[in-house]
Order: sequence, then structure tokens, then C-alpha cells
Amino acid sequence: MFFTSLQAEITLARPKIIGISHIGLWVKNIDASRQFYKNYLGFDEPYTTNNPDGSVHTTWIKINDKQSVELFPINDKTPSDGDSLYHIALETDDAVGMLKYLKSKSVTGPGGKPLPETVTKGKIGNMNFFAEDPDHHIVEIVQYADTGLTLKNAGKAIPASRIAKRMSHVGVAVGNLERSVKFYRDILGMAEFWRGSANNVTLSWVNERLPESRDYIELMLYGKKPNLDRVHSMHHMCLEVPSIYTVDTTLNTRMLPAVCKKSTAIRVGVNRKRQINCFDPDGTRVEIMEASTIDGKPTPPSSTPPPNEDQ
Repeated sequence: MFFTSLQAEITLARPKIIGISHIGLWVKNIDASRQFYKNYLGFDEPYTTNNPDGSVHTTWIKINDKQSVELFPINDKTPSDGDSLYHIALETDDAVGMLKYLKSKSVTGPGGKPLPETVTKGKIGNMNFFAEDPDHHIVEIVQYADTGLTLKNAGKAIPASRIAKRMSHVGVAVGNLERSVKFYRDILGMAEFWRGSANNVTLSWVNERLPESRDYIELMLYGKKPNLDRVHSMHHMCLEVPSIYTVDTTLNTRMLPAVCKKSTAIRVGVNRKRQINCFDPDGTRVEIMEASTIDGKPTPPSSTPPPNEDQ
């Protein structure tokens, strides 16, 4: 009996979560989005999948051999709330094991439906399935397959023009910190390493590092339900760079698509890291940020409480 219980515990141990795979975004104008991510930010587009009528279903903007931005043109099946975030995706070394593990923790799929019975191959040949966090954000679990396009294109489509070589984190809007902690920390094994406040009254951000990676999820806290403009800012990706001044010089030589909101000037964030914020044609924020604080010393975390529904 003891052996059987131990064997079950080992079987249901959490597989590794080894990085942020990608962020999936709904886009209104695929051509404008291509101009922003390729011409302005300097990334390449290694592969695209099409619908039966020849229109784009998904296209991939490659950040590095393991990370990308997936762009999905809006269609009649797209959510109507205006939020550009489709999903975030985490890379694992064992998608089948992760599915079994999440089932054992009563995690659900999108819309509260049960998780799938099996892991299947996605459109570019990787193993994947979709789960849901407490705020109903879709969290894709991905395992890169040797025969999938991700690994088959390793070393390709990484031009010198790309503004950054790494996506350090993605941000998701969170209405209840306690529920999110149970999912991201207690179930997925992430660990908090910093929290900050924009107003020194209530907590604004909690950073949760992936268990087997330097990448992290930034929980963007709110009390009162945010308007769409704020959601577009809260749901974001962060590109990590060694020098924001080099980035600023480079971006000033490139043409920002006319439909995009103007990029910000260099500023120092609450975390004491220099950054520039860009906005894609749909308003989604792309944070470009240095890896270190302005003096190399850690920024103390905030002790303010999470916001309530009136804040």
C-alpha cells in the first residue's frame, strides 16, 4: 500500500516549467501589426498558417529560438470584449505529465470546461493544450517537439535588427491576488521575488518567477474593473535589453506605423529600471526594459495591501 501511494505521488509530481513560450494576441490589422513587430521592433516572421480561404490564421513573430509573439487576426469567433490578449504560453518538458498533474489539481480548461483527455499536436507540430487561470486568462502549456517548426527553425530568423533577444515576462490583469497565488504559486510552482506599488497606497504588481527559469509572470492588480485602455496596458510583454539608450537611438531611426500610439521617452520605473513603453496597432503595451536597476542594487518590495473593489 505504501509503495502504491508513493508511486502515485511521483506520477503526479509537477513537470518542469522551463520558460515563457509566447504570448498570443488578437489583432485587427495583420499588415499593420507586421509593420510594428517587424519593421519597427526588428523581428522576423518565420512561418504562418492560413485558413482554407487563404487568409492568415496565425503568424509567428520570433523573438528567439524558444520565444515568440503569435498574432491572430480578429474574426467572427473572436471575443467581443475588445481585449487583445488571447493567451499566454508556458513551455514544459512534459506536456502529458503536466496535463495529468493539472487534472489532479482540479484546474479547468478555457471557459471552465474540463481539460482535454489527451495532449495533441498544434498547427506547427508542438505538443500543447489549454488551461485557464482564476481570472479566465487562457494559459497554454507547450512542449516543443523535435519535428515541430520551433526546433526545426532553431538558429534561423533571428536578424541583427531585432530590438531585444529575450522576453523576460508577460503581464496579466488580476482581480484577486489570493486566487492567483493559489494557481501560479501553489499549483504551477512559481515564486514571488518582488512586489511594487504605483501610488504607495495599494499594491500594483506582484512578480512570480517560473520554477525552472528566469522568466516570470507579472500579476497586474486591480480593484475596480479597469477600462479597455488600462487592460491593454496591463496585458503586456516585456523585452529585456542591456541598454535602453541603444534601443532609443535605434527606434528613433525607424518608422512607427501611423496607427500606433507614440512610444514613451526613457523613464525609470518604480522598480528602478530604465524602460520605454511602445504600443502595437491594437494598443497592446510592449515594455522594453533594462535587466538591472539604475545602480545595480535591488529595489525593496512594497508592503502596501492589494486593492479592493473600490480602488
